[in-house]
Amino acid sequence: MKEIDKDVNRLETITQRFSKIGSEPELEKEDIATVIENFVEYLQSRISSKVTIKVNRNDVQNFNLPINKYLFEWVIENLCKNSVDAMVDGKGVIIIDLLEDEKHFFIDITDTGKGISSNQFNQIFQPGYTMKKRGWGLGLTLAKRIIQQYHKGKLFVKHSVIGRGTVMRIQFKK
Repeated sequence: MKEIDKDVNRLETITQRFSKIGSEPELEKEDIATVIENFVEYLQSRISSKVTIKVNRNDVQNFNLPINKYLFEWVIENLCKNSVDAMVDGKGVIIIDLLEDEKHFFIDITDTGKGISSNQFNQIFQPGYTMKKRGWGLGLTLAKRIIQQYHKGKLFVKHSVIGRGTVMRIQFKK
């Protein structure tokens, strides 16, 4: 029953996401670390057991920012699912690091997947671009739009090495 409850909540979340696209979403101050941890707990049981997701707070104490929780979770889901799809032989690790400096909050999503060549760093955010056998190539386009237009942040490839993995970065001004 507990898992069915989670799935019903998930369907409500999906409905909320689609109702927010194309209109100005309401932003509320949320503890992003808690939002990510709760979402990862849900997602972990729904991806391959060969892939582990870890969240590191890294001494970030106050990570409260105005976000639309439903859309923000969609971004995290998309980045994590892309990481899962990039895993060699379907196994690996995804690490979500919460970091900060004097001016910014950062969310680094690191995977142990196939990696991306540097000449594709900008292409992966273009509508229709995909490295998968199926799919429309809209996930990263939407994720970038949600972060940039709705949340006034940045989403980009921080680092990638072919055969070793990729680090995607979300950056917010404090």
